[in-house]
Amino acid sequence: MFTFSLGKILLLAAVIAAVWYGYRWWQRAQRVSRDEAATLARERARAPTGEDMVKCPACDTYLSPRSARSCGRSECPYPG
Repeated sequence: MFTFSLGKILLLAAVIAAVWYGYRWWQRAQRVSRDEAATLARERARAPTGEDMVKCPACDTYLSPRSARSCGRSECPYPG
């Protein structure tokens, strides 16, 4: 009823190998996708953030609030 021929055995081995290597390829693609997403998240976390600038009422220039210095005018609110 069931006969095993060399052709059937080779075909079964080829199907098993194709499924095995396809599964391994799929796992590798998933791992690479996760790694790329993690790398992108780390890069976004390390990216410099913006800073709001403030306008000097004396000279109308925009300065960083952390490093604001006097523009030299007497009405400048920032210390020299």
